Amino acid sequence: MYTKTKNVGKAKIDKTLFWTVVLLCIAGILAVSNASAPQALAVFGDPYFFAKQQISWSIVGFAGLIVASSINYTIWKKAAFLLGGVSLFLLVAVLVPGLGVKVLGARRWISLGPASFQPSEFAKFGVAVVVARMLDDGYPRRYIIIFIGIVSALVMLQPDLGTTIVIAGMGIAQLFIAGIPLLNLVSIVSAGALITGFLILISDYRRARLVSFLESASDPLQNSYHMRQILIALGSGGIFGVGIGQSRQKHLFLPETASDSIFAVIAEETGLVGSVVIISLLTFFVLRVLKIARRAPDNFSKILGSAIGFWFMGQTFLNLASIAAITPLTGIPLPFFSYGGTSLVMILFATGIILNISKACDHV
Repeated sequence: MYTKTKNVGKAKIDKTLFWTVVLLCIAGILAVSNASAPQALAVFGDPYFFAKQQISWSIVGFAGLIVASSINYTIWKKAAFLLGGVSLFLLVAVLVPGLGVKVLGARRWISLGPASFQPSEFAKFGVAVVVARMLDDGYPRRYIIIFIGIVSALVMLQPDLGTTIVIAGMGIAQLFIAGIPLLNLVSIVSAGALITGFLILISDYRRARLVSFLESASDPLQNSYHMRQILIALGSGGIFGVGIGQSRQKHLFLPETASDSIFAVIAEETGLVGSVVIISLLTFFVLRVLKIARRAPDNFSKILGSAIGFWFMGQTFLNLASIAAITPLTGIPLPFFSYGGTSLVMILFATGIILNISKACDHV
C-alpha cells in the first residue's frame, strides 16, 4: 500500500479516459435531442428544448471536470467532513415542504428559481469522499456504516430506491477494498437487503414500481404501462433497428423518453448492434476509471477512485437492468445519456477527480 503522494502539477492526465468522456457526452446530447423532440415540441413548442438544456449542462460539467482535474485530489480528503455535512443538510432540506419539489410522487429536487438540482447526486460524491477519508484515517467501521446508513435512509425517504442502492453499494465496495472481513460484508449486505425489502413493502410509490415489474404482461394501461412501452421499443428494434430518428415509441407513447427510458429509444432505433456499441463504450469508461483507481498512488485515492468507479458502474447497471426488465424501474439516469443536469454535472466533476488521480499513476 502506497503512503507517498506524487507531485501531479506537471503530469499529464489519462487522455484515453478524457476522449472517451468527450465521445460519450456528444453521443448523449445527440440521443437526448433525438429522443426528446416530440415531447419538447408538444410541451414547449421547440423540438430542441431538452437538447439545448443538455448542451448547457455539458458545458458546466466540463468546466467542473477541468477544475477538478487541475486540483490535487488530496484537497478532497481535507474537505471530506465539510462535504459530508453539506450532503446531509441538503438531503434533509429536500424533504421539507416548500424547499423540496415533489414530482410524480417523489420529493427529490430543490428549486432555486428557474433552476433545480438533486441533492442525492451530490450525496454520492459526499459519501465517496467521507468514507474514503474515514477508512484511510482508520476510523472504526461502525461509524462508517452508520454514516452510510443515515445517508441511505434520507435518500430512501424521498423516495429514491435506485440512488439508495448506488450509495449503499458504493460504500460497501469501499469497505471491501479496505479489507473488511467477508463475513462482516455479507452480514451488512444481508441486513441492507432486508431493510430495503421492508421499505418497499410499506411505501405505496415503491410497491407500485415493484408490482408494475411483476405484472409487466398484464394491466397494460395502468401500473405496468411504462414497462410495457419499454418492452415494445426493445422488441421493435430487432438486430439493426428501425433507423435513426424513426422511433415510434418516442412519439408520446413511452414515458420519460429523454431521461429514464432513453436507452429504449436508442435500442429501438439502432437495434441490438447499436445497443452493444453503447453498452461497450460505457463499460470501457467504467473499466478505465477502475483501472486508474487500482493504480492510484496512495490509499485515499485508491478508495476514492474505486468508489467513483462503482458509482458509475452501479448507475449504469441499474438503468440498463430496469430497461431490460431484469429489475423494477428505479428512475435512475443512464450516465451521459439521460436528460438531467445534476447527474451529468456531478459525473463529469467526479471524472475530473479521476483524471487528476491519473496524473499520479506510474502508467495506466
